[in-house]
Amino acid sequence: MDENFICKRIAKLRTQEDISARELSITLGQSEGYINTIENGKSLPSLSMLLNICEYFQITPQEFFCEDVEYPKLLHDLISECKSLKSEYIESMLTLAKGLKE
Repeated sequence: MDENFICKRIAKLRTQEDISARELSITLGQSEGYINTIENGKSLPSLSMLLNICEYFQITPQEFFCEDVEYPKLLHDLISECKSLKSEYIESMLTLAKGLKE
């Protein structure tokens, strides 16, 4: 993993949520161009700002940095919903997921 991962991940999360870089910057309490400077690789967010970004997208830092998950927010939401299911429904979901991979 390199610094570009952080830039690309923020851009990907932002586009998945259909929010502009300007809107995200302002929502985070930063200047209008803040997210653009990160996505363009000119700077990196501080640790506290990275945590704020994760909070905004409702994902954990672990989910943010998991390189093999393309849609961390969707996966997070799916797991949250599955937590309250009965075991037989979770097994059905697992079988379905395995079938979709093939």
